[in-house]
Amino acid sequence: MTHGTRLGSPPAPLSVLDSAMTGTGYTASDSLASMIRLAELADRRGFTRFWMAEHHSMPSVSTSSPAVILGRLSAHTERIRLGSGGVMLPNHAPLVIAEQFGMLDALAPGRIDLGVGRAPGTDHQTAAALRRDHGSGDDFPQQVQELLGFLGDDFPENHPYQSVHAVPGPWQNREHGVAAMPAGPSVWLLGSSGYSAQLAGQLGRPYAFAYQFGGENAAPALELYRRSFRPSSVLAEPYAAISIGTMASEDEHEARRQARTFAFSMLRMFQGKSYIVPTPEAVESYDPTLQEREILDSWTDRVMHGTPEKVTGQIGRLQDQAEADEIMLLPVAHSLEAQYRSTELIADAYDMPASEAEDAGTLAASSQG
Repeated sequence: MTHGTRLGSPPAPLSVLDSAMTGTGYTASDSLASMIRLAELADRRGFTRFWMAEHHSMPSVSTSSPAVILGRLSAHTERIRLGSGGVMLPNHAPLVIAEQFGMLDALAPGRIDLGVGRAPGTDHQTAAALRRDHGSGDDFPQQVQELLGFLGDDFPENHPYQSVHAVPGPWQNREHGVAAMPAGPSVWLLGSSGYSAQLAGQLGRPYAFAYQFGGENAAPALELYRRSFRPSSVLAEPYAAISIGTMASEDEHEARRQARTFAFSMLRMFQGKSYIVPTPEAVESYDPTLQEREILDSWTDRVMHGTPEKVTGQIGRLQDQAEADEIMLLPVAHSLEAQYRSTELIADAYDMPASEAEDAGTLAASSQG
């Protein structure tokens, strides 16, 4: 553990968002093994939930199928909520997603979140390959309603899917005479603009905003969500989370070096070039144009990076501005160990609980140092 300033409780419940970033010198297997380790840390340290994103045809991320890795994570964790942040619903048939997350909920009852978004999570060509009907995503509200219908098994009479049931799910439980019906997955809407914020409010669902992609829209989007909110059977009051890129290190210079590797991978993506997360040394040896430097600086600064005290200060200021109900940390770096350590340092700074085994290991390491 760090022995720096302790802040007490965080300004809002903390969670973790991961995308199994894959960089120079290691494989998807390494990234996914690191994700499991990070989920175990989050479970042990009292984080609220652990989510992963869905991306396709991107060499820098390995989470093309959140449902698959969530099944594995359910066996490695005990109390933390697990979920997608999110499933890009236009890429999928709502029935398939309802079945997948119904199965996950059967594996880890009461611990599964289903965050859905309307973006493709990839480029236009890959989106076309995923969406066999070449849909544009404009029917996203209808897709969400269809998904909710399958998850709740409550399509209205004469609906074309009234006799179609997502299994596992409520219909199967009724058929088996289960008296106390499980709640099922918690459905969230995701976005980085006002579109999904308003829809989430109208549906009375929790909302998650991707600050790492649209930071300037955060406060307006959350305000629109709260204004649009209508109480529902699942949520009486609005509940909004913000995900933010983070990189904390005892060495502030190293934190910036690691954050800049993420910025460089974003630059390559914008340029339409193949990319994985480069090493800090590769970024430092690159001679950018003036325009490229501006992009690199902008995306580096989108990541809350620095010492744990500096990062938690930035988190606190964001919380004051946006008044989010929950903050999700997205650790970004080339180094998998740096991602893990960043999350650990932030937990330490907020004095979040640690297991006895972890305390004993830290004490032993300190005594040897």
